[in-house]
Amino acid sequence: MEWFTGPDYWLSRLVFQRGLALLYLVAFLSAALQFRALIGERGMTPVPRYVAYVPARRAPSVFQLHYSDRFFAAWAWGGTLLAAAVAGGAADAVPLGAAMALWAALWALYLSIVNVGQTWYGFGWESLLLETGFLAIFLGNADTDPPVLVLWLMRWLLFRVEFGAGLIKLRGDPCWRDLTCLHYHHETQPMPGPLSWFFHHLPGPLHRVEVAANHVAQLVVPLALFTPQPVAGVAAAVIICTQLWLVASGNFSWLNWVTILVAFSAVDGSALADLLGLPAHSLAPAPPSWFVALVLAATALVVALSYWPALNLISPQQRMNMSFNPYHLVNTYGAFGSVNRSRYEVVIEGTDAEHLTDGTPWREYEFKGKPGDVRRLPRQFAPWHLRLDWLMWFAAISPGYARDWFGPLVERLLTGDRDTLRLLRVNPFPGTPPRHVRARLYLYRFTTWRELRETGAWWHRTLIGEFLPPTRLAGS
Repeated sequence: MEWFTGPDYWLSRLVFQRGLALLYLVAFLSAALQFRALIGERGMTPVPRYVAYVPARRAPSVFQLHYSDRFFAAWAWGGTLLAAAVAGGAADAVPLGAAMALWAALWALYLSIVNVGQTWYGFGWESLLLETGFLAIFLGNADTDPPVLVLWLMRWLLFRVEFGAGLIKLRGDPCWRDLTCLHYHHETQPMPGPLSWFFHHLPGPLHRVEVAANHVAQLVVPLALFTPQPVAGVAAAVIICTQLWLVASGNFSWLNWVTILVAFSAVDGSALADLLGLPAHSLAPAPPSWFVALVLAATALVVALSYWPALNLISPQQRMNMSFNPYHLVNTYGAFGSVNRSRYEVVIEGTDAEHLTDGTPWREYEFKGKPGDVRRLPRQFAPWHLRLDWLMWFAAISPGYARDWFGPLVERLLTGDRDTLRLLRVNPFPGTPPRHVRARLYLYRFTTWRELRETGAWWHRTLIGEFLPPTRLAGS
């Protein structure tokens, strides 16, 4: 059975599994703390309303059978506790079959959430976490060495993530081809981080070098993942470094961190173990025949499902962040096929005035992550995912992106809904809700070095116009 396992990769598997369990923990905790305002029974897009017209075959989920806020909370907190246990080593402390059951439970628990999450969960990293989590089921535990076939499937996943992102850029916005996209991206990305202002002000020639290096990292380096060591390990190290660069320059939830963990499938664990003074090879016994059969079946399934993502890669009409099945197995990925040249922000304001005049004072609601107060340095939140903040970025691009949820958001601000207000950083009406709420559209840009020194502001904003006219509750 020497062909089946890779004893040199025991440490790489350990890093991958513990890290993935931590990301599961973040995902479940994020769901537990945000769901009531977003998809709860009184949320902006309630789950009961969604499952009433979306059949289970299109969105398989336990919540197709039953939904209540209490049940969802128990489900999400249960996933959080299970992920914490696995991150602490529970899957290595039980027999192989039980370990597979733990990983399968994490995958099934989160699948049920994603499939009823609607637009709040319509991001590529949700599918990436689920696809990666499915492969983790068959990676084994301390009772056996890592299966080589699963390691190769993880490299295939990493290839699709990187190569797909590279192709979508070349086929998309011309600024990727003339190497100018990073003149805009750091400023206009969905949620800048604390270093984004500084990245934006790097010299123009260095921005061009960044773009060129990105093309190499996503279109050339991934090909080396399928070569023997040490070349594959070097390719994985390059991908890890580029992902850490992205972590430093912005907030992209757990997208970068899952990619980094998957890259460990191509890292030579023996070399890493030698570096850390650990055993280079695992001494685990041969895997049981039932485990071999399950891994072979899972491999056949992934290979069969890879037809559509592979076809998508070579298609001139390439699509990004798409699942070809309701279980989010073997998906297609990609990001920033187009880059905004200007940053717009929707600023929501309220007033407790009964009658509106030109002199009516308005107070702003502040979000946790998205730009608002021009003097506030953007914060680092990733791998945490602020779902409402992200969709506010889309709303500023086009009101159509907010058609289903922006009205309900305003209604909840007018009623002082506590679950909704918990998603915000500043509620300017802590006592009683406002009488009127409005939304205005602003053009934001990073300040210059001189403006920062003179004003202390990281952003400069210009009023563009009205996004939503003053609104009040009917009959109030």
